[in-house]
Order: sequence, then C-alpha cells, then structure tokens
Amino acid sequence: MGQPTPATDDGWWRSAVIYQVYVRSFADGDGDGTGDLAGVRARLPYLAELGVDALWFNPWYRSPMKDGGYDVADYRAIDPAFGTLAEAEKLIAEARELGIRTIVDIVPNHVSDQHPWFRAALAGGPERELFHFRPGRGDHGELPPNDWTSEFGGPAWTRLPDGDWYLHLFAPEQPDLNWAHPAVRQEHEDILRFWFDRGVTGVRIDSAALLAKDPRLPDFTEGRDPHPYVDRDELHDVYRAWRAVADEYGAVFVGEVWLPDTERFARYLRPDELHTAFNFSFMTCPWDAARLRRSIDDTLAEHAPVGAPATWVLCNHDVTRTVTRYGRADTGFDFATKAFGTPTDLDLGTRRARAAALLSLALPGAVYVYQGEELGLPEADIPLDRIEDPMHARSGGTDPGRDGCRVPLPWAAGEPHAGFGGEPWLPQPDGWAAYAADRQAEDPGSVLSLYRAAVRLRPEFGDGPLTWLPAPDGVLAFARAGALCVVNLADTPVDLPAHSALLLASGPLDAAGRLPADTAVWLRS
Repeated sequence: MGQPTPATDDGWWRSAVIYQVYVRSFADGDGDGTGDLAGVRARLPYLAELGVDALWFNPWYRSPMKDGGYDVADYRAIDPAFGTLAEAEKLIAEARELGIRTIVDIVPNHVSDQHPWFRAALAGGPERELFHFRPGRGDHGELPPNDWTSEFGGPAWTRLPDGDWYLHLFAPEQPDLNWAHPAVRQEHEDILRFWFDRGVTGVRIDSAALLAKDPRLPDFTEGRDPHPYVDRDELHDVYRAWRAVADEYGAVFVGEVWLPDTERFARYLRPDELHTAFNFSFMTCPWDAARLRRSIDDTLAEHAPVGAPATWVLCNHDVTRTVTRYGRADTGFDFATKAFGTPTDLDLGTRRARAAALLSLALPGAVYVYQGEELGLPEADIPLDRIEDPMHARSGGTDPGRDGCRVPLPWAAGEPHAGFGGEPWLPQPDGWAAYAADRQAEDPGSVLSLYRAAVRLRPEFGDGPLTWLPAPDGVLAFARAGALCVVNLADTPVDLPAHSALLLASGPLDAAGRLPADTAVWLRS
C-alpha cells in the first residue's frame, strides 16, 4: 500500500477520551462467537455517538491465544479469528473519517513460542541469542538458572529436551526477548513504522518497564537495587529510539508502567520518551474520599515536572469491573487475588461507578474507558470449566483470572446472545440482556446515557488546572475553568456549592436539592 500522510500531533492525546476495545469480546460480525474487526466496523457509529477521540485495541495480531493475544506470533498479520490486514486498514480509515484515531498494543517483553524467531531458536539456530537461554543449576542442570518467578505464578523458566532453560516472565508460551540484542530493537522499530504507515496514531506499550534484564540474570533478592528486570536504566535508550520514530509520524505512546517510585515513573514521561503512562494508583484506589484525593494530587504532582498529562482509568481488561469493585461495603480489595471481604451490592456499585465516571471525566488529562463500562457491566462469574485465562491455571486455581471482565458485550436485548453474534466464546451471565446498548440508548437515566452526556459536556472543564474547593469530610469538590465537580463519598447528603447551573448528575438530588451519598454532579460556576 502507499504510505499515507503522517499524522499531525496536535496535542489531542493530552485530554482525549480513549475507548479500549478487547476485540474478542466486543462484537461478532461473522457469527462464530468470537468478536472480530467486522463487528467493530459495524459498531463505529455507536462509538462515534459516544464521542470518544480514539480506540485502543488490545493485540489483534496472529496468535495462538494462550494469553488472550498477548502471545504474538506475527505483528504484521491480523489473527484470522479477527479478520485480515486489509480489514484492519479499512477499520483504521473508517474510524478516522468519523474523527476517531486508532491506538494499537505492542508487547515488547516477549513473543509467542510459535513466533518464527523462537521456533528457529528451538531448532538450534542463531536466533537463540534473541532470547534468554541458560543451562540449569544443580548436579545435572535440573534446577532453573535463577529463582525468578512468573507474573502468572510458578517459575519463570521452562526446561527444553536439550537440557537448556528459557526465560518467560509470564506464561511458558511467552518467551522473553533479549533486548540487549540489536536485532530485537530494530525489529520493533520496524513494527512501529509498519503500523504508523497504515494510519495508526498511537501505541500502548504492554509491561513497559520489564524489557531490560541484568545480563548476569542473578537471583532475585528482596530490595536488590537495581532490580534485575524492572525499571532498568538501559530501558530508556529503547524508548528514546521509539520516540524518534513516533515523532516522524506525529504518533504517541502510552506505557503500562507499574512503579511505586514517582520520580522513577516520571522519567518515562520526559519529552524525548513516552507521551503518557497509565495511572494505576487511581484505578486501584478504594471508594474513599481522602485516598482518592491523595491519589489525584500525587498523580498530578508526579506528572508536573515533565509536563506530561495524567491519565485516568477505572477499569481495564486485567482487573475486576468497577461496578463489582465498588459494590463491596468495605471496599477491601486485594488486587493480587481479586478478593473482597463482603458480597457485592450491585446497586451500590452502580451508584458509585456512575459517580466515579463523572469524577474521572472531570479531571485534567486523558481518560480511558474500558468497553462495557459505559453500560455499567458488573464482573461475571465464569464456570471453572470455561476459564481460559492462564493466571487461573498457573496459580493452582487460587486466582480467578481475568475472564470475568472480558465477557462479550450485550448489544440488543431481544436478540440471541444479547446481540453479540454467535454463541460467545465466554458465557454471558443470565440477565445480561438487561444491560444491552439498544435498551440503554432509549433510557435517559441509563449508564450509557450518562457517559454520552458526560463526554459531550466534558469541554466545560477546559484545559486548565484543578483547584480544590472547601468541602465537608468525605466530599471531593474542585473547579476547572468555569465548571465544578462535586462527589459525595460520605454517608449523608450534602449541600451543593454556589453555582449558576446544574450541568449533569450521576443520580437524582434529594427533595431538598442536596447531593446524596455516592453521587456526583457537574455544575457551572
């Protein structure tokens, strides 16, 4: 294909609303039970009406799907279950005609064990240098080369019949690449250009802080500094090279960077590295006014020195859905096991999720909306025999996995499988049709209607900074430009501050015009 005109970086990403598309569960266009690009193309008008600025697609490349597509076998081909490269090009172009940009996912830490490089490495070729192969320890090499553990549970090493071991920080089907090798760096820069040439205007970087490894591959010791594989200094050279490629096209990056050290985190957002990074402290924060305010303040403070915009995320494909997470009376959430101390109250969770939507959309920076959040979907319980997420098996069944937030979307209440298409690859819960988009579109009080209104009214907050306003305990209140946002996380109703107009409310005010518990409003000052 001919190379399109490079995109212009006009700063759109600094305040964008970006919608996350998990293709496999979005919409099934050919009736085989798996979401696909045809399904996304058919729903582009829905996304345009929602008002989003861009779509972030989880990996849509050729993959054995051992980890939901994050085990990539070929970055230059669309997985046949989703469609073809030609369809992807049409989707990118059609979305752009509607004013919607496209962001794709890149998984640089590892590839699939079916990737041509790894298959050649197993055959004894020079491609072994592109991975981390090592002899084992012990009298007969029967022990792993070091004590590292997989992010999915169990050892981070798998032994081959020839006696050598290979490193995988995730599943055994996801061998880690050796980023000290120039061929690995060159290949990924070529992949970036491949997709930028097809009109993609952004890249989300999976596990962005894990690529570089200490070449000695030492045992992990608690408190080791620097860490043998997290946030190593040499990684910044990789992203500086990537930024140079992106700048040729006016494209942008968002990194998945999990770091407790705010100064180290900010280094990834320097002007010659990544444009943005995900904000996980806000997403994992319980429904507590003081802790949310601290998360917001810390986020804005850590971004300020490098001039990068914050990002706000309530949910994604890896965590329990917001309605369920906020529907726990004690909000005691263990992120590692996804466990809570109390049963879910869906009414409570929905009220809080609606209020949280207005909170996140009023904050300065970019907002990411995971598919189905705009429908108020709860987490689904997946029968044990239908769970596909490797986290479940690798944990010995102690981790329920992430499939509960990946259940295919309900589109039409009166159609089979709630209008998703064929029989879904993950079972939809009973009553899923009650959340269907067509039913919510006709209800002005639905979660979908709230999101549509909020995205439309979001410009009322302008591009200015946030100023906190005096408020009772348990209440968040702030101003930006000519608009105010007030969120009541306390147990009793509160009076609204002085204002000239009520722009939007996540729920009705009480009879006295006060803001009830677990409710948010946008006001014009």
